[in-house]
Amino acid sequence: SKLALLDVSSFDTSNVWGMKGMFNGCSELVSLDLSSFNTWLVSNLSDMFSGCSSLESLNLTGFDTSDVTDMSNMFQGC
Repeated sequence: SKLALLDVSSFDTSNVWGMKGMFNGCSELVSLDLSSFNTWLVSNLSDMFSGCSSLESLNLTGFDTSDVTDMSNMFQGC
């Protein structure tokens, strides 16, 4: 069965600089809300959702990508 929603609202991402491959290969994931993520330090988002072939809903409201230098293949296979 598909994973309807993955709750990551309690993740503290305030000191994270790389999210490369974070959800890579989560092919059963249908919905993901990352609106609570603090991404002001993040520079690498490559392959973050690569292979998330069932993903239908993705909330990236508030994502700060001003320091991101690599978004390669971020949504490959979605």
